[in-house]
Amino acid sequence: MDSSVRLIRSAALSDAPYAYGAVVEDGMRLVFLAGACPLEPDGTTAAVGDYVGQAAKCIQNLTEALRAAGATLRDVVSTRVLVASAQRSDLGAVWDVVHDAFGDHDAPSTLLGVTVLGYEDQLVEIEAVAAISG
Repeated sequence: MDSSVRLIRSAALSDAPYAYGAVVEDGMRLVFLAGACPLEPDGTTAAVGDYVGQAAKCIQNLTEALRAAGATLRDVVSTRVLVASAQRSDLGAVWDVVHDAFGDHDAPSTLLGVTVLGYEDQLVEIEAVAAISG
């Protein structure tokens, strides 16, 4: 299935592991997702102390939220990845998980190191916007 999202690239900008922009085709509905957190179904935090494990759980939960809206990762217009760390190596490890999950649909994304996230022992959160057929 073709995505309703067209990723934008420019030879005038540096090469990056994500698109610089995205266009949503006319007649599409936007889906705004709350930040996907590394929570188990019982509400406990998964992979305590493990940035990569929490990133994987966030992707799993994001994928499920998208499914519930009738969307997939290929419908994502943009993401914001929040990592509770000041270490670039932690941000990079999380980004690798996100980038691998999205594959060639490397939607525009912002990667941020933050002081703290909302749940006990939470290290990662991933927000997304998607577009689906009207």
